[in-house]
Amino acid sequence: MKFSIEHKDTNSNARRGKILTLHGEVSTPVFMPVATRAAVKTITSQEMYECGVEMLISNAYHLYLRPGKEIIKKAGGLHKFMGWERALTTDSGGFQIFSLAELRKIKEEGVEFRSHIDGSTHFFTPETIIDLQLALGSDIIMPLDECVHYPASREYVKDSVELTFKWAERSKKQFILKNQSSSLFGIVQGSTYPDLRKISALGLLDLDMDGYALGGIGVGEPVELINEITDYTVSLLPENKPRYLMGVGSPPDMLSAISSGVDMFDCVIPTRNGRNGQALTFSGEKQIRNAVFKEQFEPIDNECKCFTCRNYTKGYIRHLFNTNEMLGMRLVSLHNIHFYVKLIKLSQQAIQENRFGQFKKDFIKKYRVNSKK
Repeated sequence: MKFSIEHKDTNSNARRGKILTLHGEVSTPVFMPVATRAAVKTITSQEMYECGVEMLISNAYHLYLRPGKEIIKKAGGLHKFMGWERALTTDSGGFQIFSLAELRKIKEEGVEFRSHIDGSTHFFTPETIIDLQLALGSDIIMPLDECVHYPASREYVKDSVELTFKWAERSKKQFILKNQSSSLFGIVQGSTYPDLRKISALGLLDLDMDGYALGGIGVGEPVELINEITDYTVSLLPENKPRYLMGVGSPPDMLSAISSGVDMFDCVIPTRNGRNGQALTFSGEKQIRNAVFKEQFEPIDNECKCFTCRNYTKGYIRHLFNTNEMLGMRLVSLHNIHFYVKLIKLSQQAIQENRFGQFKKDFIKKYRVNSKK
């Protein structure tokens, strides 16, 4: 992987760049739709291409459980298995494992957990997580880490940061031993404690990772604290490596993080909200199931060029949701993905023209005001 910065906004810390992977070039900032189990819910790879999506993220934990590493290896790797020819990141699944609470035990050697599917017992180490993701053929790999929920005591977070660093050291050693072409990121933890975030970041910098992720953010904190911790953590990271804010991706939060200097994002919002009838637009959020749309026979967004808005009306899509037709979920999810890609492209353009701060301010104001209606 090669990362280059092509332009820095003169009025913020936002930057536009490129990540070169074996599966193509990715322009940053970039939003990665979530393909947890090797599929973006309700949307095909071809539709992703048509939307302009350049990179997806899948989850190694879920793919380990089903269909299993060997099946994907026999298919020729995750790209071929899911019919995706562009760049692909995989998360270790640490967040999912640590969300199991009653079903897992943390040890320095690794984490023991019981499958949420059938209750079977499994054991992940930093080394097995690296081996798993290399077998999947990921372009960017995330190591095993402990994601601490909010709020958490300082003592617990301190111990967690130390454990995550030890796992990162072991991950890097295994990665160097086994890797041919993928890239390995480090994950900065530390919850809402700036000094612990600094300890975590400095330790990872010594390991010289290919990029750095901001973990443990957006797990229950108020928005103001999310922005504060993001801004501080980014300030600890090197300029010449990509920065990835894990799991935080509401449109306003994403633009705020871009302003801080974040390059990569993922979030389930466009598809999860889409399946629940919530369409995202530059004029705010619209709950398509609401009665107000019953006799509205125009697109979700008159200025949108996505497949949904070119072919269907709000009144028709509302009808689909009210009759439990799956097509409604697909159409709104597809529109939302297109919206995210367009928002990212407009952000890149605003950075290039040194007006990102005003672009962010104008977008967030309009989005939040209209979303309350």
